[in-house]
Amino acid sequence: MNKKGPLIIALLVAGGVFVGWEMFRHYAAGDGAPTLASQAPDVAVAKVSRQTVSKLVTIPAEFRPYVEAILNAKVAGYVNQMNVDFGDHVKAGQLLATIEVPELQAQLDNAVATLQKARADHTNADLIYTRLYSVNRDHPGLVAQQDLDTAEANDQATAATISASLADVEKFQTLTSYTNITAPFDGVVTWRYADPGALIQAGTSSDSQSLPLVRVSDNYLLRLDFPVSVEYVKDIHLNDLVRVQVDSVNNELITGKVTRFTDKVSIDTRTMMVEIEVPNPDLTLIPGMYATVMLDLDKTPNALVVPSQAITGGKSPEVYVVNSDNEIEERPVTLGLEMPDTYQILSGLNEGETVVVGDRSDLWAGRKVTPKMTDISMNDENQNKNVQ
Repeated sequence: MNKKGPLIIALLVAGGVFVGWEMFRHYAAGDGAPTLASQAPDVAVAKVSRQTVSKLVTIPAEFRPYVEAILNAKVAGYVNQMNVDFGDHVKAGQLLATIEVPELQAQLDNAVATLQKARADHTNADLIYTRLYSVNRDHPGLVAQQDLDTAEANDQATAATISASLADVEKFQTLTSYTNITAPFDGVVTWRYADPGALIQAGTSSDSQSLPLVRVSDNYLLRLDFPVSVEYVKDIHLNDLVRVQVDSVNNELITGKVTRFTDKVSIDTRTMMVEIEVPNPDLTLIPGMYATVMLDLDKTPNALVVPSQAITGGKSPEVYVVNSDNEIEERPVTLGLEMPDTYQILSGLNEGETVVVGDRSDLWAGRKVTPKMTDISMNDENQNKNVQ
């Protein structure tokens, strides 16, 4: 055998023993399997920062019109014209339908004639009284006092008759105006109940069974009512910003303000009803659509946060910190609020420290690494982008 053979074999055995010892030492120290790569691996990292954090509470809700009215006829008659159908956009005061009531016009004509007669009677009575009064003034005793009193009373009675007749005329004029059904506000006709020729009864009370004409809704401004648990009632204030997600409109995110709330917790549900107003100028949103209201509650300003990817360990959370020597440190942490992309850190980290947010499968405490800052941003604007 060549003399160099045993030397080569001895060196290979020694190298294998050294590698095996290093692996055993790392396993015994709990550091996991080492790598033989001499170069420190690149790891994705992010800075521990501060921002305002809050608890996100989601509540289902449903849009409804700001105002809605079912229009009935005030007078009984036949539908003469229907100028709109459901889906039509209307303006306040626009003529929607007309009711034909022939006898109403006859009553108005009769009232006008009665008023004209009352005025003529009053003119005659006033002339008689004026003449008798003038004669009695110039020639006292020439006119009997009884005749003078009778003329004066007749003058006053005919004046009163004018007032009564005028009231009748105004009444029938008003009833005649009710034959024109107009829109009470800008909105959308959401249903049409009657067609031309249909007999419509007068809707003079709320329990009337009369057939309505149309239903009009103001969809340019919507209401969104949602119940808030008694646990969070203390965090509800007027003009608070509220984010709303509308799933049926491509998950559109809109923002509204708390407009009003009942200021009373329901005994049955232990919730308080809160309402926001949502402008809808282009009518993209439709009453009846479901939405998810997202409330930011339990706000904590200037809290320490790290990206969610930095947390590991399950029930015993920890992070991998890259220290000033670019070595890995395993650091147990106490978590606070969980946000969509970040966690609040109550203890275990300091502002400005660097934490690993990438793969940890080949990392252990004490290992040298090359930190690479990621573009993960944890400012307030980006933190809220998924919960607006």
